[in-house]
Amino acid sequence: MGKADGEQMGIATALVRSSFLVNAVYAEASRGFGLTPQQGQLLCVLMAQPYGMSELGAMLGLAKSSLTGMVDRTAQRGLVRREPDPEDGRAIRVALTAAGGELADEFFAETCRRIEALPARLGDDDRDRLAHLLSQVVRDNLVPVVFLEAAAYER
Repeated sequence: MGKADGEQMGIATALVRSSFLVNAVYAEASRGFGLTPQQGQLLCVLMAQPYGMSELGAMLGLAKSSLTGMVDRTAQRGLVRREPDPEDGRAIRVALTAAGGELADEFFAETCRRIEALPARLGDDDRDRLAHLLSQVVRDNLVPVVFLEAAAYER
């Protein structure tokens, strides 16, 4: 059985349940923009720079066929484009179009707003401590940059 409300959870339970919470908020924000959560992730990843298909597959945890289909559908909507890789003439990379960049900016801002509201009941010191601890977990596990730091992002 689960613990009673208000009791401290173990680290595994808290991390897994918080990932479900963030994924649900991400999915809800995606729907508001007519995107699948995966398309929202793709747009956010591409905000940093264009990437090759193998890099995108690794970052998003998708098989080549799944990624190709998602890029195809997102390209059909005019949000991304395939372009030659300037360092490897045989390879292509995926980049945001102007329309994709605008939508990515709006989606990113809304997603940040919603996710930053999750720990609303925490005071500033606790929010800073939570950010510090989660940052350490992310760094220690070499999580790729799949979501930019909101304060550092300017288009």
